[in-house]
Amino acid sequence: MSVASTAGYLARRAAQKERVRILYRRALKETLNWAVHRHLFYNDADVLRQRFEANKHVEDLDTIDSLIADGEAQHNKWRHPDPYIVPWAPGGSKFTRNPPPPPGIEIVYDYGREDPA
Repeated sequence: MSVASTAGYLARRAAQKERVRILYRRALKETLNWAVHRHLFYNDADVLRQRFEANKHVEDLDTIDSLIADGEAQHNKWRHPDPYIVPWAPGGSKFTRNPPPPPGIEIVYDYGREDPA
């Protein structure tokens, strides 16, 4: 195996590992949308981890690519229609609830205290 092919192999493996890591994290977060109670989530997360661990031994690059593509397709198929969004995050119920005042309005923070001058 030449240096160029070894570098290409390692680069492809690194990209695959990153895609698998991202897919696992997205699927785990998606599991929280479906299982609202922690005791349900722990069971579902364990099943998800077992599904990822079942293919841990696969070494063929093309097989790994097809497994990742199948996993991403299945993740997109089972996405929650109304995912949980943290209230203060963009799209949440409290996002920009208290926007800053418009320009030209002065805010006094002394709360009625007089200047000791």
